[in-house]
Amino acid sequence: MNKKEFIDILKNQLSGLPKEDIDEILYDYEEHFSVGLVRGKSEDEISKEVGDPKKIAKSYKANVIIENAQKNPTSTNIVKAVIATVALGLFNLIFVLGPFIGLIGILIGLFGAALGVTLGGIGMFIGVIFGPLFGGDVTINPIGAVFIGIGTTALGVLFFILNIYLTKFAYKGITKYLKYNIDIIKK
Repeated sequence: MNKKEFIDILKNQLSGLPKEDIDEILYDYEEHFSVGLVRGKSEDEISKEVGDPKKIAKSYKANVIIENAQKNPTSTNIVKAVIATVALGLFNLIFVLGPFIGLIGILIGLFGAALGVTLGGIGMFIGVIFGPLFGGDVTINPIGAVFIGIGTTALGVLFFILNIYLTKFAYKGITKYLKYNIDIIKK
């Protein structure tokens, strides 16, 4: 493929990115061709060395999506970033999607455990107070059970807050890993 074909394909595939980014990327690849021609290589050899323009454009677009996820942390943006990275190849299906799904499963489990501990504490508190009204028999010290219920509820709430911070930390880690992954693919 000659320089014009390569640049045209790359330009078409980069559509949707900001114009200044497209211009900068195209300038870089035109520079690759200029340097290669000076060194006596043909345009076909240079285009083979540089790589497939469609894959190059995908990696740049994925990079933009990841940067957007870093600037605007939402669950939608992180999912878009993971999907854009996975779309770059089979390697990413294994090394990006698998750990991402595992991490999401762990976080959901931790939030479920926090909710269970909180509701268990609330249930204990309510059971001790209203149990005798409905014919229930409280076999332990009611005052101690109330404090245990309050303590368990507080523990569940603290666990939930800890999970929120853990999720924010995981979000930052995921975006950094995706960025690192894109850098590896570009090289």
